[in-house]
Amino acid sequence: MLTGKAIVVIGGDARQLEIIRKLSTLDAKLSLVGFEQLDDGYIGASKQAMDEVKWSSVDAILLPVSGMNANGEIETIFSNEKIILTPDIVRQTPEHCTIYSGITNETLNNCVKKAKRKLVQLMGRDDIAIYNSIPTAEGAIMMAIQHTDITIHSAKIAVLGLGRVGMSVARTFDALGADVSVGANESHQLARITEMGLKPFHTDKLIDEVSTIDICINTVPDLIITAKVLAEMPLHALIIDLASKPGGTDFRYAEKRGMKALLAPGLPGIVAPKTAGRILANVLADLLQAD
Repeated sequence: MLTGKAIVVIGGDARQLEIIRKLSTLDAKLSLVGFEQLDDGYIGASKQAMDEVKWSSVDAILLPVSGMNANGEIETIFSNEKIILTPDIVRQTPEHCTIYSGITNETLNNCVKKAKRKLVQLMGRDDIAIYNSIPTAEGAIMMAIQHTDITIHSAKIAVLGLGRVGMSVARTFDALGADVSVGANESHQLARITEMGLKPFHTDKLIDEVSTIDICINTVPDLIITAKVLAEMPLHALIIDLASKPGGTDFRYAEKRGMKALLAPGLPGIVAPKTAGRILANVLADLLQAD
């Protein structure tokens, strides 16, 4: 239980509702900032503005998956107000206060560093990333169906990267009957691709592999689908880039060539916000109870 734990939830999307629901059930004392348009009521939760929060008694601050932008602003779909978290605000919290965020950036890192508080980056955890790979793979299927005029069955699909997302995506499309090849740059990954019954190729040979594909799904967060690679792809090929912004695709050149290239980070929150929220809520509950 989280009885007596004072937690501030700032901004976010529908995923935050599952987190609020879970923490409310565990008897946490919740302050909800950026939720004035939310109609639902939760036991032990109160809607507040940033200047209404009693920061000196806060045990944890929960930011959305997107964290904050370069200006320190926190995104929310439940408010039209601008929400900014500054080092001065965080300094008002007790020394043991922990900040939880899906992802981080230089602005958030500097904010936490100046305030000398602990930051936990949730999306960097293996358990969350693996659980999230399930709705991500389903979302990729949805996009492939919506943006092509062929079936997934028998389609030639190249998946780039065999990380936690790449593995689930490759396995899922293979189960649907697609002709799946997977690109990686480590020998043990190429061995695993072979063991999975898929076709491995080294990403150094990417240009040779894309000349006949129907769909290319990228999970690599570096520029890997360059103009040179795109020039060798069929014009009808669909590119689904699942990597975090700005993705791993030269979108400018893809548009110039008339190809359909879609940047789709954060698919779990789009296609299955309830499931994605529960994944985060369960992990957060364990972390907060152990803290």
